[in-house]
Amino acid sequence: MTDATSTLDNLMHEERAFGPSADFAANAVADASRYERAKADRLGYWADRAREVLTWDTDFTETLDWSDAPVAKWFVGGKVNAAYNALDRHVEAGNGDRVAIYFEGALGDTTTYTYAELTAAVKKAANAFESLGVAKGDRVAVYLPMIPEAVITMLACARIGAVHSVVFGGFSADALRSRIDDAEAKLVVTADGTWRRGKPSSLKPAVDAALAAPGHTVENVVVVKRNSEPTEWNDGLDKWWNDVVLTASEDHAPVAHDSEHPLFILYTSGTTGKPKGILHTTGGYIVQSAATLKDTFDLHPETDVYWCTADVGWVTGHSYVAYAPLVNGATQVMFEGTPDTPHQGIWWEIVEKYKVSLLYTAPTAIRTCMKWGREIPDGYDLSSLRVLGTVGEPINPEAWMWYRDVIGANAGKNGEKKEHPAPIVDTWWQTETGSHMIAPLPGVTHTKPGSAQVAVPGISIDIVDEMGESVGDGEGGYLVIRDPWPSMLRGIWGDPERFKETYWSRFDGMYFAGDGAKYDEDGDLWLLGRVDDVMNVSGHRLSTTEIESSLVAHDKVAEAAVVGAKDATTGEAVVAFVILRGSAEEGEDIVTELRNHVGKQIGPIAKPRHVLVVPELPKTRSGKIMRRLLKDAAEGREVGDASTLADPSVMTKIAEDMRK
Repeated sequence: MTDATSTLDNLMHEERAFGPSADFAANAVADASRYERAKADRLGYWADRAREVLTWDTDFTETLDWSDAPVAKWFVGGKVNAAYNALDRHVEAGNGDRVAIYFEGALGDTTTYTYAELTAAVKKAANAFESLGVAKGDRVAVYLPMIPEAVITMLACARIGAVHSVVFGGFSADALRSRIDDAEAKLVVTADGTWRRGKPSSLKPAVDAALAAPGHTVENVVVVKRNSEPTEWNDGLDKWWNDVVLTASEDHAPVAHDSEHPLFILYTSGTTGKPKGILHTTGGYIVQSAATLKDTFDLHPETDVYWCTADVGWVTGHSYVAYAPLVNGATQVMFEGTPDTPHQGIWWEIVEKYKVSLLYTAPTAIRTCMKWGREIPDGYDLSSLRVLGTVGEPINPEAWMWYRDVIGANAGKNGEKKEHPAPIVDTWWQTETGSHMIAPLPGVTHTKPGSAQVAVPGISIDIVDEMGESVGDGEGGYLVIRDPWPSMLRGIWGDPERFKETYWSRFDGMYFAGDGAKYDEDGDLWLLGRVDDVMNVSGHRLSTTEIESSLVAHDKVAEAAVVGAKDATTGEAVVAFVILRGSAEEGEDIVTELRNHVGKQIGPIAKPRHVLVVPELPKTRSGKIMRRLLKDAAEGREVGDASTLADPSVMTKIAEDMRK
């Protein structure tokens, strides 16, 4: 047993727990035997899951080859096509008329793709890309809004064995060019534009700017006509999607690729510095992403309607929009817009319209809805919801409870509540892990507000101290993965040494990607955010996540972000930035009230030195809070690059208020 203070102090406690209803447990896709099978024979378990969720063209001969650690080979010798598994086989099984995608555009336009229609669209795109010289192993940059053509493009690449590199549509021309250059992309697929909060927004000009300087490898740019924004045209490069894709043949045979054939590169480094291209391969990635979606969300593809609100520019949109739902034969919703446009109830309107049963979103979005008030979702019939999921960052316990009580318990517009609210599955994973690594099974787990709880069956998670030794219940430390897993990254594109140094050098033989975690007294697992966000206050190592959760638990606070600022006496001091709920008033009284609240909930050591009430927090377009910029303001420095923020002016106002 180690001294917890040598790693992370474990301060908050949660005693609420909610078990599955008897009916839910009886009909659940995954029961407790999943854990037993995986514990008895981990590799045998994954071999069984691989054959269960995928149709293999050639069966694999070895489940795992770890001889070249830390680069793994999973399902060795197997051959498989991801697009065939996501599309053709469902049509062949007689499910071609099942809806694959309900698309809801930002301005209310809609399109529905059945599996037969989506299969035909992907075959056309595969033929079109091949006609432009794209072959197996070539890289394709994808710079598209959240429209069906993004998924069609990704699956067309997978079908022919090209490697897609999706770049989030909010990134700059320089960021796009750095990714094109790093991957040596041959083709770019983009759109004339999209809409942001109901207003037209251009995309094609960023591609033009990215390719303006010579020396790139791009031979063609295919442009989807989405919002008819004025578009400069380069006859040597540019082609309309309608001209090359819609006119292509629907006859295209999928080619089986080796299980370890590269599927995609996804860059994680933001928009500055050398981009870090996370490489995922085909077999293991598809197996684990499909298996975890099925288990974590209790997916019944014949009856469920699933909606993941993530953009395809991020890994959640890869794993749990483009691939896993379709591999499982599910019906899903895609939404191009934002949660507040054309009104703050649009998400709940979509849930009611399509009878969404499985909803997967980010804690940031949940806290934003809390800020707007429960009367908005209360105005919609959300009774179809069966399972609610969270992703992207640890969820505060009070946000978790709001999600359960307001969204999960909704039984219709008349105010009735379900006897058994929809269970919440809080998921921890990363771009690098490819799929869920820690998540409850909703038919088994007694879930706790704010806790991701247990490792996925077949995954070896641990929490260790500075020396790499396991910590005990009630203690905190560093989150590591002890054994290889199917959907793990296979490296950083073109930089194997950086791969080893970044993920495998901190603890011998263990994967560590920078997150802190703790076990509670019951052995359940809690994520504490990035170790970089840990503060050292008078010798105590405190997690910003726990203090943020304490603030959000106050009935006047909607959102909070906490950073550590240098302090001559204590080493670091806690500085909190909070957004109040609509009815709360600013002033010295609320600051004192919040400081005392944290002191009472966690302890005097965690009491913020400063609490600054702000109208908004600095967030990227994907909803991540940029704590680095808040730390600059808290320490009186010039605020760093704010170009990736959804609204850069937010940080200017915070810095001014902090100086006062």
